[in-house]
Amino acid sequence: MRNLRNIAHGVFRVPDPSSAPAAPISASCWDVSRDQVIIACGPQPGDSRIELLRVAKDARHASPAQLQPQSIASWEAPGPSEDGAPDAVRSVHYFSDTLTTCVILASGDIVTVTEDEEGIAVPGEAHVEIVGTLSPSIAAARWSPDEELLVIATGDAKVVFMSRSFDVITEVGLSPEDLKLSKHVSVGWGKKETQFQGRGAKAKALRDPTIPEKVDEGALSPNDDGRCSISWRGDGAYVAVNFLQEGARRVIRVYNREGELDSVSEPVDGLEGSLSWRPEGNLIAGIQRLSDRVDVAFFERNGLRHGQFTLRSPADAPDALEDVALEWNSDSTVLAVILRDRIQLWTMGNYYWYLKQEILCGQLSGSTAQQQRPIFSWHAEKPLLLAAATTDKLLVNEYVLAVARGPVNPPHDHGAVAVIDGQTIKFTPFRTCNPPPPMAMAELEVESPIIDVAFSTDCSAMAVLHRLGVSFFALQAKGPRLMSPKLMSMASLTEESCLLHDASLLQIGFSGPSEVQVLRMADDLELLRYDFGSEGSEAWHRAGASSIATIASPASASVQGAVAQHLNGRLSRISGEEHAALPVQFPIFLPWTTCTVHNGELLAFGLSRHGHIYANSRLLAKNCTSFLVTDSHLIFTTSNHLVKFVHLTSEQDLDVPADDPEKDERCRSIERGGRLVTAIPTKMNLVLQMPRGNLETIYPRAMVLAGIRKLVEQKDYGSAFATCRTQRVDMNILFDHRPEQFLENVGLFLEQVKDPANVDLFLSSLKDEDVTQTMYRDTTNVAAQQPPDSTASIKPGKTNTVCDAVLQKLRAQKRANLQNIITAHVCKNPPALDDGLLVVAELMKEDEALAERAVEHICFLADVNQLYDHALGLYDLDLTLLVAQQSQRDPREYLPFVQELHKMPTLKRQFTIDDKLEHWEKALDHLKALNDFEDVKNYVVKHKLYQYALTIYRHEEQHHRAITDLFAAYLKSTSRFKEAGLAYESLGNFVDATDCYLKAGATCWRECLYAAQQQQPPLSPAQLSEIASSLADALREAKDHAAAATIYTDYLSSIPIAVQHLCKGYLFADALRLVALHNRPDLLPTAVDTGLADAFSSSTEFLADCKAQLAAQVPRIAELRRRAREDPLAFYEGENPFGARRGADGDEAMIPDDVSVAASSRLSTSASLFTRYTGKAGTVGTVGSNVSRATSKNRRREEKKRARGRKGTVYEEEYLVNSVRRLVERVEAAARPEVERLVFGLVRRGMAERARAIEELLAQVLEGCSKAVEEIWPPAVAAGAAVAVGEGGVREEGEGMRDPAAEGYRPGGGDGVLFDSLEALRARQTPPVVGKFEKLSLLGKGKTG
Repeated sequence: MRNLRNIAHGVFRVPDPSSAPAAPISASCWDVSRDQVIIACGPQPGDSRIELLRVAKDARHASPAQLQPQSIASWEAPGPSEDGAPDAVRSVHYFSDTLTTCVILASGDIVTVTEDEEGIAVPGEAHVEIVGTLSPSIAAARWSPDEELLVIATGDAKVVFMSRSFDVITEVGLSPEDLKLSKHVSVGWGKKETQFQGRGAKAKALRDPTIPEKVDEGALSPNDDGRCSISWRGDGAYVAVNFLQEGARRVIRVYNREGELDSVSEPVDGLEGSLSWRPEGNLIAGIQRLSDRVDVAFFERNGLRHGQFTLRSPADAPDALEDVALEWNSDSTVLAVILRDRIQLWTMGNYYWYLKQEILCGQLSGSTAQQQRPIFSWHAEKPLLLAAATTDKLLVNEYVLAVARGPVNPPHDHGAVAVIDGQTIKFTPFRTCNPPPPMAMAELEVESPIIDVAFSTDCSAMAVLHRLGVSFFALQAKGPRLMSPKLMSMASLTEESCLLHDASLLQIGFSGPSEVQVLRMADDLELLRYDFGSEGSEAWHRAGASSIATIASPASASVQGAVAQHLNGRLSRISGEEHAALPVQFPIFLPWTTCTVHNGELLAFGLSRHGHIYANSRLLAKNCTSFLVTDSHLIFTTSNHLVKFVHLTSEQDLDVPADDPEKDERCRSIERGGRLVTAIPTKMNLVLQMPRGNLETIYPRAMVLAGIRKLVEQKDYGSAFATCRTQRVDMNILFDHRPEQFLENVGLFLEQVKDPANVDLFLSSLKDEDVTQTMYRDTTNVAAQQPPDSTASIKPGKTNTVCDAVLQKLRAQKRANLQNIITAHVCKNPPALDDGLLVVAELMKEDEALAERAVEHICFLADVNQLYDHALGLYDLDLTLLVAQQSQRDPREYLPFVQELHKMPTLKRQFTIDDKLEHWEKALDHLKALNDFEDVKNYVVKHKLYQYALTIYRHEEQHHRAITDLFAAYLKSTSRFKEAGLAYESLGNFVDATDCYLKAGATCWRECLYAAQQQQPPLSPAQLSEIASSLADALREAKDHAAAATIYTDYLSSIPIAVQHLCKGYLFADALRLVALHNRPDLLPTAVDTGLADAFSSSTEFLADCKAQLAAQVPRIAELRRRAREDPLAFYEGENPFGARRGADGDEAMIPDDVSVAASSRLSTSASLFTRYTGKAGTVGTVGSNVSRATSKNRRREEKKRARGRKGTVYEEEYLVNSVRRLVERVEAAARPEVERLVFGLVRRGMAERARAIEELLAQVLEGCSKAVEEIWPPAVAAGAAVAVGEGGVREEGEGMRDPAAEGYRPGGGDGVLFDSLEALRARQTPPVVGKFEKLSLLGKGKTG
């Protein structure tokens, strides 16, 4: 579907012989490094001088399109041959690396011309050398693509292989014996005879497909000029030589690089001397001349035929096909057919050959019989850059493959595409139909070969530029369909310069609804303007355009006039006689461009040859292969086989999606090599063309969702629903995109959707989720591109809200909307099955037939067994039977039960139904209504309905107490002693309450003692003391020393034991108060002082252990972090596996080449070395590939290692960090207040030295904790700003480091345990807090903190 469009044109003319002697151009080649052409002029009759010229563009010249020559060298060629003909140039090749031009002459001389280092030789100073001569003559010569081999065919039927230094590698003869190698057998692939003809084929029509109807014998063409041709395959592995074997036939021989004959072609009648091997290597092209036509015949490497296509004879030059040559371009996309006065460029798509361009090179008037075929060459690196030379002129043209498409902005997005094929336009509006190429909806013929096509911005007109002028076609739409174009007029270019080949028409573009601009090269580039809409004006208007490279129709109607791009990337607007610069510019010249206006801002998009796509001057992507712009999106394909959508905003806000087609609607995978043809936003589809040429129409999610959103905003719910159904989009978007609007227009929605089945489909799709926040987030909003909040996407009650709104509208016509009413009830969350069955029950009283239809529908929507239970729960036995008849149940299962229910009283029936359905609370209500309390108690105990029974009997005191007693017994039996004791206490049963509180343990000691003292008859003092002793022992085990001291004081009258408990709890102030209260000074030395001494001893020991732990663990953590930073490989391997391999200085380990320690693109260095400590010395291999821990056994083993944190493992640091954290938290939370109370008690008892010692020790420990916190959890780590081990043990973030967890990646097995450990260290950590400590002022001044 792509055409060849000219983007660069240059011309060089040999000076007029009348003013200065000039030799004709005899050969040309490319200087690939400079994009310049080297031409050879001469020799000619009477003048044997040969001159080399370098022809190039000069940007400083007034007309850059006029190529400027520069002489390289000239020399005298050998004299004329024996027949008097001058010598001829067989080959010219330029070596960019050595600045050398190799010229090979027919006489056998091989000449090298070497320029100076700058490559710009002073005329006459280039070094010319004849490196050798082959006799008797040279028929053809060709350098290999890698420039390492030269193949020469000599006049005595030999092929010589020479090296770059012109040393002969091998020499082979072109012997008739070679033809014996040709023993081809065709099995008829692709022939009509091998295809299935149907049963009606008669036996006499069948024939052996391996025997052709006519066997070619290799008869010579009457136009065969006896020339020899050489062509290399693209990879340089094989070379083909087309040689006329005297007395036999014309043969194509294939040799490998060593000069060994690989194959010869099969005999072909009429085969001529042209030859070109497709660089991809699958086809060798040659010319076959038949009696009625001339074909381009294709051969395989083995010499077998492989198809052909017929050349078209130009109407203005019937004898142009008398002399034909072929040349493939470097990427195998275009085949150049060189005729006597013109060059045809052919492309192939879907197995059809299109004539894309026809370049005139000679005079149009007169016969072409005496004209010499143009000299043609392709650029080796730029596939569509070519040079064509005649004897007096050199043309340099560059083309791009571009789609001639109509506008893609609604409502004019008809998908109109025009494909050039010679004098025919294959026109297809893809919105109307989608025929496969090469078919088209309409084929339009014009007067001469077509050059370019343009469409107006409203798709109402199409202008076709051809050699004789411009044909103007009107495009008329009939509804959404575009009719066949109608030719309205033709503007002829009748000037003499246009009839000559000296003028070249290049491009066309619309600058108004009926005004076109044509870019033409005559003496210089110029613009021709013609208005097809103005009456009486049939003249072309000229304007200069020396710096313009391309013109194009605007992509948007908001851009007034054609858009021109200049050689430096500057953009301008051309409208009528006005030529104004646009406010945007590309950084370089871009072959593919389009302009649009979005929100008042001009956006120009362009694509370079290397796949760089720009928005104005901003680079968006580097792997683009094709693009187009709609009114809301920039759409482009990438070399990763994705199509991407960029929402149009301001230049700086354009956001290119990542390569994530699974998560982002703006990115979608396509078939390999697919390119954009056109977009049809109205139909929400894209048309792409695959490399073979076939078309594929896709509906990208981004376009579909954008279309659905637009339809919802326009309240076109019918079209939006149809699109959702066709494209399998979740129906919830119809509500979620505009919730308030939907609820206000429920009636409109039902009216547009109409079909009850469609309404059911919508209702059944509803869910309590906002799909616009999850799967269909609006990517035009930058905030929407953040990860969705799972809680924000939940919309409780959404389904019920929509169903209720629909029900409100449907109830007005209940009978007509019965199906939808039932569906709305059933689709609620949870399903309102009772409401749906009630609708059926009402219908049973009105219309039994309608009720049966309704019950069939509700049974289709819900589980019939659940419906049976719900119908039974409504106590409607007739409805229950109706539902049961729709189920698979055996009537013997439910009929006896229903008949039994009919015989029961109402309350008994309801109780029986609810008991069967396990609605025990409702059944209990019915049982209460029957006034049988004994049955109620048994039912409550059976189904454990104590709480509900307490609720319904809360106003009946006697029954409430009875149920409470049952509940208390149940709680006691289930070991819920505290609640059971409370229940017994509320009933006044203090004996059982005391027992339950006592069993509850230390938490209920107050309640237990209260209940014990409330018993009647009262407990004896011994019994009460026994209970108190049991509670005191429980409190002592729970380390609640204050509560135990209270019991010993108040209930056991044991003051010494109470004082001891208070001292154990570091409650020295309470102990001293108790001694004074009970006047027991004797307890001060025996109990209080002893308790102080014990507390001093234990606290001193604890603080000393803490101090030692800090002194050991904090330096160890710093050491581990230093080792991990200095040598992560050795650290995570457990030991340096390369320790024995040292450098010359013995210091630095020599890491072998097969181990990678660089941070990969998926994991950082510190988090990717999962094959760390294994205990195996000297293990060498790629990091991450030594040991697999993907099993659960290894995972459990690693978890144990991580929990132990043994020294020397990678888990040691995590273990030590957690250990220090626990120590600091324990010192701050428990030890510090205890020691502070101890110091106060010691001072009160006159033990100042001990107080000072323990206070100083606490200060040292707290200071050590503060330093440890600063070292282990520095501020950067605490803020979560560091992720990798860096200076001072801090884990710093570096370039190339990526968080695997952020990417959703986590390894399995033992590697996962290590991953979790490293992530725990990398994650944000809140350091423990160490408060400021003030010493007691009586012991000395100073602060430590």
